[in-house]
Amino acid sequence: MAFLQWRRFNFFDKELVKDPASDQPFEQLKDVNVSACSSGRGQLVVGDFEGNIYFINRQLTLSSFRAYDIRVTHMHQMKQHNILVTIGEDEQGVNPLIKVWNLDKIDKGIPVCTRLTRAIPSNKPTPVTCFTVHENFNFMAVGFENGTVILYKGDVTRDRHSKQRVVFENARPITGLSFKSGTKEVFLFVVTETAVVSINVTNKDTRNQLEQFGASRGNVVMSDNSQDYQLVIGRQDAVYFYQPDGRGPCLAFEGEKLQLHWFRGYLIIVGKESKTMPRAPPMGTHSLEMNLVTVYDIRNKFIAYTAPYPEVIDIMCESGAIYILSGDRKLYQLQEKDTSTKLDILFKKNNYLLAISLAKSQQLDQDGLMDIFTQYGDHLYAKGDHDGAIQQYICTIGKLEASYVIRKFLDAQKIHNLTRYLQALHKSQLATEEHTTLLLNCYTKLKDVSKLDEFIMTKDREVDFDVETAIRVCRQAGYHRHALLLAEIHEKHEWYLKIQLEDIRDYQAALTYIARLSFEAAESNMKRYGKVLMAEAPQETTELLKRLCTDYKSACQPLVDQTSLDGALPQIQRASAEEFIHIFVNNRSRLTEFLEHMVEVQPNSSNLVYNTLLELYLHDMVHETSIGARVERERKTLDLLKNPDAGYSMEQAMVLCQVNSFKAGILYLYEKAQLYMQILQYHMDHNEYVHVMEACKKFGQQDSRLWVHALSYFAQRETTCKTQLIEVLSYIDKKNLMSPLLVIQTLAHNSSATLSVLKDYIIRRLQLEQDQMAEDMRLVRQYQEDTAKKRALIQELQTSAKIFQASKCNICNHSLELPSVHFLCEPHSYHQHCFESYAENDAECPACAPENRKFMDIIRAQEQTRDIHESFHNQLERAPDGFAVVADYFGRGLFNNPKGTKG
Repeated sequence: MAFLQWRRFNFFDKELVKDPASDQPFEQLKDVNVSACSSGRGQLVVGDFEGNIYFINRQLTLSSFRAYDIRVTHMHQMKQHNILVTIGEDEQGVNPLIKVWNLDKIDKGIPVCTRLTRAIPSNKPTPVTCFTVHENFNFMAVGFENGTVILYKGDVTRDRHSKQRVVFENARPITGLSFKSGTKEVFLFVVTETAVVSINVTNKDTRNQLEQFGASRGNVVMSDNSQDYQLVIGRQDAVYFYQPDGRGPCLAFEGEKLQLHWFRGYLIIVGKESKTMPRAPPMGTHSLEMNLVTVYDIRNKFIAYTAPYPEVIDIMCESGAIYILSGDRKLYQLQEKDTSTKLDILFKKNNYLLAISLAKSQQLDQDGLMDIFTQYGDHLYAKGDHDGAIQQYICTIGKLEASYVIRKFLDAQKIHNLTRYLQALHKSQLATEEHTTLLLNCYTKLKDVSKLDEFIMTKDREVDFDVETAIRVCRQAGYHRHALLLAEIHEKHEWYLKIQLEDIRDYQAALTYIARLSFEAAESNMKRYGKVLMAEAPQETTELLKRLCTDYKSACQPLVDQTSLDGALPQIQRASAEEFIHIFVNNRSRLTEFLEHMVEVQPNSSNLVYNTLLELYLHDMVHETSIGARVERERKTLDLLKNPDAGYSMEQAMVLCQVNSFKAGILYLYEKAQLYMQILQYHMDHNEYVHVMEACKKFGQQDSRLWVHALSYFAQRETTCKTQLIEVLSYIDKKNLMSPLLVIQTLAHNSSATLSVLKDYIIRRLQLEQDQMAEDMRLVRQYQEDTAKKRALIQELQTSAKIFQASKCNICNHSLELPSVHFLCEPHSYHQHCFESYAENDAECPACAPENRKFMDIIRAQEQTRDIHESFHNQLERAPDGFAVVADYFGRGLFNNPKGTKG
């Protein structure tokens, strides 16, 4: 057989089956003339030419019963049910009989036969050559020597529920039958010596001829799920695989094949062997032909076992083992070695590729598979095959520690292999920052720009490395373009700007990049890099700051977004201008431009903005040498101060104007703050007599103390200021702001203030005093006379009788009638019913009550306010005539002793 190109191994242990009772070879079948074999459900089934069926269980206990009177020709043990289907003969001649045995039901030591059917196609008796049963019990097919195939559909265990039909007719004997189930369809493979046909028994018996060459009996078998349940046929030249729709692959196993079997993914072929051996009695004295049993691993393409056996009758696969029944009636068992033993065999032969393939087919766990890859890698590394070794180490990523591999390839001559491993490590998403650094260093050492581009400049795959590490390594290695693009792609704004400003020094590009960022990112980066940008690109930086602090929109943002289309008000994003003032160090002109823009578009800017702008204006004004330009700057500064929307700090503005000696600003701020005394004092400090008088006239109504202060100021001047003194004295006299004595004392210190200045004032004041004294004396005499009259009236009322002569009621003006009420006040008289109707109380005259109530309210008010000392002192301080205030409170009884105390 031409399988010499496949590696040979001994992955099965051969044992001669022994009787457990005697520990001697199992010879209970030595006198059995075997006609058919089958296996399943934990037992081996053997039929003979005398009609007996033998069962050998796992304990090698033999049991039997007679199933046919003549012979057993075919058997099929179901795998999923304990049902045995047999074909044999109970009568002489050609009369095949199908029997179905339920092995779970035993009657008198014999399994119950649930079905008995004659297998005669078209009433033409012919020997059965093969048959098969579907595991779902719905289909059974029987092939005959005359080329006919009968399909039994229905419950094959019951005759009454099953229908039969001829699905295939041919002139050559049927050599093999097998069912294959699809998703919804069932196919029947039919093999003759000259053809291979598939029949769809669920779709009108649709026939598809797959091959015009067939196979002999015994050379047809069905594979398992490892080979997708393909039909396997052995011919002289090769082994062929078939699907219902056509032929699949073939394996060039040459030589005569006697039997084909399938076991757990292995194809077992029984072929002829040239050697012979003596046949054991009583079967005769002639020699037995030797058959070669070969076990092929189809998936991994190696021979798992091969050995000669004398005239193999049949092979049965059961209980995880292969049983070989030989012509000398001995039973051999082939037990597959465990996976670790097989791998050890392959390791010893350094056949690691096959070990990997075997481990995958045996579904070895991941850890075991990784160990194989590691050993294979170590083997190749020791041989000097570094390319092959690194390929195996790549397969261990995720299990084998990466440092184990990296240490092996740190030499300069192995840098290509190391690079390949690190690339795979990144693709597996298992790389650390150190791995990324190492890989990029490898690229830079190799100067492999294309690989570097492929690694970091891809937009179509997921990032499998630490971006910041890659940026840092590229930057350190001088690959600024790569680092820059990487930072831009992954939105590492800080790195992008750092490289652009510190390495490339393209400040315009940095500003353009910031302008494309979101508001938050643009704000933070301008705070971080604003000073550098202002120093190198002041105009562009100022323009960007204007946008950022008013209504920022990213350069990448569309003019009309979805929010605007929905009709919602756009959200205004703006930064705080005062947070960027420090950026304009050493660039006062740009700062002035920026702040002017801010107060123009945002009149409600903070006081820091206005204070800074005012300071800039004052600084420029002070240092301006041109008179015309200075006047213009003064006007501009004063306009800022007078701007009603300007939110500067009054105190700081005053300090700034004073430090910079800005007179107009100082006077305006004093006036705005109503600091009239400071205005007057400013003019006094600068000896501006005219402005002193103007200030008194302008603000004297709001603060009369200005005139007093002006009098004191002019009184201290030694220069001639007679005109001003006369004007001030005139106003003081008019408003009675000072007593004459205090005026004289104030002017006594001025040697230039002669009597001629005071003459008119003194005469006028003395005349007023005399007039006031005469008026006061008149009032005193009047009050004394009124008091005497009141006392006389009181005395008369207390001591003399009062005659009431009124004839009319003071309320209704009708004649007075009894009963009546009389009061001593006028006197007043009333009808009693009128008095009761109009009087508020019985003790008060209705006519005099309103006037009396006024006086009582005044008295009560005086009593309530006489203890308010703070109010008294305040009035005394503010009043131009303090004596009048004291007299008023004296009249209220302020200075009387409290009730209940002795003075």
